[in-house]
Amino acid sequence: MKFRSSKMKPSLTAVVPVYNEKEESVLKVIKDLNKVLKSTKLTYEIIVVDDCSDKVNYGFNEEEIIRISKVKLIRHKVNRGYGASLKTGINNSRYDWILITDADGSYPIDEIPNLLKYIPDYDMVIGNRHKASIPFLRRFPKWVLRKLASFLSKNKVLDLNSGLRVFKKSTCREFWNLLPQRFSFTSTMTMACFTHSYPVKYVPISYHKRSGKSSIHPIKDTLRFSSLLLRLTMYFNPLRFFVPLSLFFALLAIIRGIRDFIVTDAFGGLTLVLFFMSFQVFFFGLIADIINKK
Repeated sequence: MKFRSSKMKPSLTAVVPVYNEKEESVLKVIKDLNKVLKSTKLTYEIIVVDDCSDKVNYGFNEEEIIRISKVKLIRHKVNRGYGASLKTGINNSRYDWILITDADGSYPIDEIPNLLKYIPDYDMVIGNRHKASIPFLRRFPKWVLRKLASFLSKNKVLDLNSGLRVFKKSTCREFWNLLPQRFSFTSTMTMACFTHSYPVKYVPISYHKRSGKSSIHPIKDTLRFSSLLLRLTMYFNPLRFFVPLSLFFALLAIIRGIRDFIVTDAFGGLTLVLFFMSFQVFFFGLIADIINKK
């Protein structure tokens, strides 16, 4: 496998979080991952993190997992979440680059070398899922989130929360305390890298129907992700949120002021309130930006 950079070949830890996945799916993903990574000639390891799966209905053969070369299995005693599983894997990793993928068979393991060839030139390489392969009910919420994320980060976000990506461990560590325990781990990583101008590369990938039932709720999770994006923007780049909001109130004030002047030949109380709100929001943004840069 040829890398774009002439630097020394990177070493890689692949982290596979598992929670209530079918045994055959888990074993297939890990075996395929091991086979593909072996073909790249990289130094690598695979860490499987079981997030306290239901052993009665979703248990898998631990010995069979461990027998696969270069694979380490870690089990959580209680369910802690997707992000917590990734953090456990990263904390126990030996190498400088982290690859993550899911155990449900939805991501194309055989396309991973297409991502790896762009490291170490990029701090993060993300698998951009083909939109037609994403379930219909999730397409519009994802489109809304992508547009919002693109506006807030001032970058074109093609896939906000793809679960197939490779990134520098040092970059991940920089935002460690911000990375959540649950599903927003990947979204937070994406926004953190874009808002800090780290080089990010998108690589088109296919996307398969997952094995088992998804725990994603289109409406509830869209609202939750939107809230997350706003919080991250206010943390990383608050003016990106406050300035447009200030201009919005200023526009309302102008429109209301024109109406007042035409109808009553004087500015009304609502016009003044909207102008004051516009100034207040703008100065809140300045204060937040000053605090953010300290």
